[in-house]
Amino acid sequence: MSSRAGRATDEREVMLCADGPILLPGPVTVEDEDGVKHHSERPVVAVCRCGATGSAPWCDGSHKLVRRGAGPRAVPRPRRSGSDRPLEDY
Repeated sequence: MSSRAGRATDEREVMLCADGPILLPGPVTVEDEDGVKHHSERPVVAVCRCGATGSAPWCDGSHKLVRRGAGPRAVPRPRRSGSDRPLEDY
């Protein structure tokens, strides 16, 4: 734990999954846009970035069903040979 400007902070690694959620080490409390706090004791949690989840703020995999590539850093998804369906990579 370190201190910046009198505030204690935990340094933890966060992983942004391509076209997917943010992975956070747990236990963790996430505050949503309405100020509601959601707590999880899991060792790793996935927080939704696409907005399509039915279990906000947690990811439920809905990002796999929504249109990909809407973000500014989007990359075309690889396709199966002879198919127009994208490969599932997570």
